[in-house]
Amino acid sequence: MTHSFRILRLVLASGFALLTAGLIVAAAAYFYIAPQLPPIERLKEVQLQVPLRVYSSDGALMAEFGEQRRIPVRYRDLPQHVIDAFLATEDDRFFVHPGVDYQGLVRAAVELIRTGQKRQGGSTITMQVARNFFLSSEKTYLRKLTEIFLALKIERYLSKQEILELYLNKIYFGHRAYGIGAAAQVYYGVPIDHLTLAQTAMIAGLPKAPSSNNPVSNPERALERRNYVLGRMRELGFIDEEQYRAAIAEPDDASLHTPKVDVEAPWVAEMVRAYMVDHYGEQAYSAGYQVYTTLDRGRQEAANRALRSALLAYSRRHGYRGAADHVDLPQESDTETRRAAIRRIPSLAGLERALVLSVKDKSARLQLADGTAVELGWEGISWARPYRSVNHRGPEPKSATEVLKAGDLVYLEALDEGAWRLAQRPRVAGALVSLRPRDGALQALVGGFDFHSSKFNRATQARRQPGSSFKPFIYSAALAKGYTVASLFNDAPVVFDDPSLETTWRPENYSGKFYGPTRMRVALTHSRNLVSIRLLQAIGPRYAARYVQRFGFKPDQIPKDLSLALGSGSATPMEMARAYSVWANTGFYVEPYYIERILDSSGAELYRANPEVACPECEQSADEEKPAAETTPAAADTESRAAGEDQAAQGEPEVRHARRVVEATNVYLMTTMMQDVIRRGTGRRARVLGRKDLAGKTGTTNDQRDAWFCGFNGAVVTTVWVGFDRVRPLGIGETGSRAALPMWIDYMRVALNGVPETVMAQPPGLVSVRIDPGTGLRLPPGRAGGIFELFRSDNVPQRYSEPEDRQGGGSAASEDEEPLF
Repeated sequence: MTHSFRILRLVLASGFALLTAGLIVAAAAYFYIAPQLPPIERLKEVQLQVPLRVYSSDGALMAEFGEQRRIPVRYRDLPQHVIDAFLATEDDRFFVHPGVDYQGLVRAAVELIRTGQKRQGGSTITMQVARNFFLSSEKTYLRKLTEIFLALKIERYLSKQEILELYLNKIYFGHRAYGIGAAAQVYYGVPIDHLTLAQTAMIAGLPKAPSSNNPVSNPERALERRNYVLGRMRELGFIDEEQYRAAIAEPDDASLHTPKVDVEAPWVAEMVRAYMVDHYGEQAYSAGYQVYTTLDRGRQEAANRALRSALLAYSRRHGYRGAADHVDLPQESDTETRRAAIRRIPSLAGLERALVLSVKDKSARLQLADGTAVELGWEGISWARPYRSVNHRGPEPKSATEVLKAGDLVYLEALDEGAWRLAQRPRVAGALVSLRPRDGALQALVGGFDFHSSKFNRATQARRQPGSSFKPFIYSAALAKGYTVASLFNDAPVVFDDPSLETTWRPENYSGKFYGPTRMRVALTHSRNLVSIRLLQAIGPRYAARYVQRFGFKPDQIPKDLSLALGSGSATPMEMARAYSVWANTGFYVEPYYIERILDSSGAELYRANPEVACPECEQSADEEKPAAETTPAAADTESRAAGEDQAAQGEPEVRHARRVVEATNVYLMTTMMQDVIRRGTGRRARVLGRKDLAGKTGTTNDQRDAWFCGFNGAVVTTVWVGFDRVRPLGIGETGSRAALPMWIDYMRVALNGVPETVMAQPPGLVSVRIDPGTGLRLPPGRAGGIFELFRSDNVPQRYSEPEDRQGGGSAASEDEEPLF
């Protein structure tokens, strides 16, 4: 008895000594570690790495940039089965322990004594938060003690709900998915409230081993882990037997889902990305900025379709270059083998990749990249005459076997009602820019056929000769100099022996014909080159070069010789759209912009655009206003825009009025001339739109190297361009009216849908006078015939037309300078 009592006393004393020693060690450890613990307050203001997201004006996602995909979720938005799944697999006592689960620590200690290995860490969710936010993942006793003390400290500072929210938004789930919100999107393409019980269990099983338990990389092991989580949920009473069996039986359909882009505008998204990095540095990719652009979703989608349709049409006109690739597959090859073969050729925006399975006389059977089999009819094949050169094609095919053979890898274009057409990657390039002329807001922009094939933004980076689309600026300069729309210039051969040129220059009209004395209105309508040259010669190239700078062109873009009359300078499609905005908004210079506002991760507004707005009714009285000819060139606009940004940052900014750079009478006269281009000139294809408020100008450079159309009404201004990246001829007949104008028409048909016709109000100071169309002079009273023409009241012709004034010529001519096909 005494012996037993001694043993008991010894055990109790030893236990007490051990306990005391443990407490002393714990206290010492605490006092050693506590001063080094990071401030928990940082968790209240933690900035999770959230990617940069770019949206259209109506909130449609355009792009996402950043290494970590994360969609932060608030605790109140978490479905209960999501909470239960993570508690079941990670920490079922989370809501009852103080941050450290002592039962779990005892189990971990027993495991360490039994095996000598740290296999079970006994980590709670709070301890994982401490580790993920403050500590490294190294396995040492000191780090474990620090983790415990941090967890206890966190529990005193944050609620259980706040801790769980931090945890579920921080942890890594594999495939760049951080947080439960991103995991739901990456693996199942749905928000968390759309996850099934089985899908939730699959995701809840990932944090322990995101690579080895991954349903995409290792589906069998992931399924085992999912079923384990479901079993734990049943054991803990989170789900019943029926729910468990149904979830176990549910097949898993996990696959990788990229961010769902609602509107395809990769070139604009890249412009935004570059802007954000330039202004916010590398944190632009992780600070959760939300950038809302000025882009109109419907117009952007129309721009994509219009550009691709125009470039594919050009490609068809010049012949079929053959299959993109060829594979020899056995006839019994299965669908997956064929799909793998199709992946040998790159995907292209707007086209489907396909493998030719069999060819008949007038049709072919093909398999698409998704495994679908389709029939390609003769209507989709018959265009494919062999390409010989830019100006020559081979004979028309008589049968499909002359074009295709089994094993060919080709592209298909989807048509209406399920039909298909054989296609090919266009070698030609193009661009489209559309602005709101009132303030320069970008409505749509396409920088090429396929962004992933070429990220070069032809809309903003390709400096090309604008050709005849530049002529309106020269004509406007002539009006400002005192000429009228009825002024006559001789459309006749001219030879220039300019010392600055290597050879004698003999410019011609596109048709090679000459039309004699021609009024300015007729010359612009039909794009008469020789008239434009003589007009520029009359006003002086240096004067014209200075004048056109008010439209935003820089001096280094403008040659100061007579070639300027034919658009020999250089400009991007964006610069041409900006310049044509001056016509569309009645004479004001506006700078294009594409970012409407920038929000931080909490939704607070960091920036809002405050563009200058064209406002004719806001102008000063005419006697206080400076003449437009004295206006400072538009290149000085940078300082003004910077002032507007400062105002925007300080609160609700005042409305900023754009500067008038061209007199209202000049703009009105020029607009009527460019309306004639569409009514009866080189742009008359656009009459198919059935509108009377459209104006514009075609543009074609020497040897058809560039094709343009710049057009507008009061609501939209749009510039389109077609050409090769490495400058070379587009081919005979590929003028602005043929290669570019159809793109403009297809886009504007959608862009102006529902937009009422806008008639530009005639400004004061213009009068209508009856003139002789052959001389441009006033028609004497009582003489029959003539036409009415507009003149500035101080610039009406004083002379009356006499029979001897008539020289014949081009004023009555109706032949197009740029023929239609």
